[in-house]
Amino acid sequence: MRFHHYAIEVKDMEASILFYQNYLGFKIEQTLQFMGEEIVFLSLVDLKLELYLKQDKASHTQGIHLCFEVEDINEIMKDLPILEGPCQLENGWKTVFVEGPNHEVLEFLQIHSE
Repeated sequence: MRFHHYAIEVKDMEASILFYQNYLGFKIEQTLQFMGEEIVFLSLVDLKLELYLKQDKASHTQGIHLCFEVEDINEIMKDLPILEGPCQLENGWKTVFVEGPNHEVLEFLQIHSE
């Protein structure tokens, strides 16, 4: 297992992309649709950020999660409490979201098919 990306829920996708590009030097790596939502991956050397739009405009909380890349997503799903998934993305990746011991959200991502 290795760290894959850090995800940030944003209010304004365009402004967020411009901020990370112009001030921090990130480049757009890819854009995906997942469950009707636009997701943008930015990269800077070995660091990846996932930006996704905030769904509940009234909420003052910010959604974040850590993502770990794994070889076999089925192994992860055996022992952890699943919040969402497993799901397959349009680029072939498989993902599942689980809950950690402090109610934190962790994503596990399999980018290579079995």
